Formats: sequence, structure tokens, C-alpha cells
Amino acid sequence: MSVSSVQAAKQGRRAGIVQAVALVSLAGILVWLWSSGMADEILTYSDDISYLAFQHLELVAWAGALAILSAVPIGIVLSRPALRSISEAAMQVFNIGSTVPTLAILALSMSVLGIGTVPAVFGLWAATLLPIVRNTYAGICAVPPHLVEAATGMGMTPRQVLWRVELPNALFVIFGGIRTALAICVGSAPLVFLIGAGGLGELIFTGIALNDLQMMLAGAIPTALIAVLVDFSIGQIQYHLVPRGINPLR
Repeated sequence: MSVSSVQAAKQGRRAGIVQAVALVSLAGILVWLWSSGMADEILTYSDDISYLAFQHLELVAWAGALAILSAVPIGIVLSRPALRSISEAAMQVFNIGSTVPTLAILALSMSVLGIGTVPAVFGLWAATLLPIVRNTYAGICAVPPHLVEAATGMGMTPRQVLWRVELPNALFVIFGGIRTALAICVGSAPLVFLIGAGGLGELIFTGIALNDLQMMLAGAIPTALIAVLVDFSIGQIQYHLVPRGINPLR
């Protein structure tokens, strides 16, 4: 097992522990809300929660899908031997999305693209690129050289080596980056309410402005649940999609 696989396995186990702690914490909060009678007041916003949660998921789906479709190919290109010398310099471009606060990215995108869904998706996309690009690059670079040499010795072309050897062996690490990116995306999505894109941030920020705890929790609790469910779903896909021989969790 390569060093990257061991590290990925440790990250996977840590993610599982964090997920379990989050579920226990959420369960505790729900029990407290129910026992205090606050749950009934929160449920008065049930129609708003269902509508805004769908908006929230739609924004995350668009931004996450675009990030995966663009970041994975970029990570593959940067992992090619001819470009590895400039890969770290190129990585700093994508680091901007993580270094600059998400609210600042949304403000900049709003100034160019206006208000609404388009600048929101663009801002979330920019904020989620780096984990996927870096994990794709790191996963492919960590593929044991003897596997690549053996595949080349069997007569495989560079494209065949990439698709049949490098990407399958890097898949677990790539999924780790996708899980991190989607967690960032779900957590940042409430901010897009500030540029007119809707989502559960509408309940959170309106509740803060009105000093209405129930309204704020009506947005915050579903956001936390969505984050846990998205991470769990991607984790299950990762567990079952990555083959047993290269999946350190199986």
C-alpha cells in the first residue's frame, strides 16, 4: 500500500469519526429542541425550509458538478511529467479561491455577473476547486512508479496508462478531495442569499437580523443535515466504487 493510500485511509477514518460526532451532536440538538418546545416553532417554517433547502441543494449540485468536471481534468494535466515542474506555481492560482473569503469572492462575482444564481454558482465553484485539483494531482503523482513502468513495458500508450493504471489507483484520493470540496460548498452556500440567490441562508440571515432564534435555527439545522448527508452519500459512493484492491477502507 502506497503512502498516499495510507494517508487517505487515515483521512477516511477521521472523516468517519467527524461524521459520527456531527450526527450525535445534531441528535442532541434535536432532542433539546423537542424537549424545550422550540421544535414546534421551528416547524412553522416547514414550507420555507423545504423550498429553500431545494434551492440550496440545486446551487450545491451545480457548483459541485462544475467543480468536479473542471478540477479533475486540470489536476490530470498538471500531473503530467512535462508540467510537474510548474504544477505548484499553477496550484497557487486555484488557491485564491480558498485564501480569499467566500463572501469577497461572491461580492466580486456579483460586480461582474450581477445578482442571482449565476454569480452564486460561480463563487461557490471558485471556492471548491482547490481540494479537487490538489487531490487529483497528488493521487496521480503518488501512484507507485513500478506500476507505471510495468504498464509501459506491456505496451500501453500514455493514455492507456492514465485510464487503466493511474486514475484507478488515484481514485480514492480524488474522492477525498471531492468530499472536502462539497463540504466547503454546502457550508458556504448560505452566503449566496446576500447576492440574491436564495437558499437556506435566507432563514439564517433574516433570523439574525430580526434576532429570531427559531428562524435562524430553521435554516442552520437543515444546512448542517445537508452537509452530513452529502458527505455520507459521497463516502458511500467512494467505498463501493473504488475497487477492493486499492481501497484501504475495504
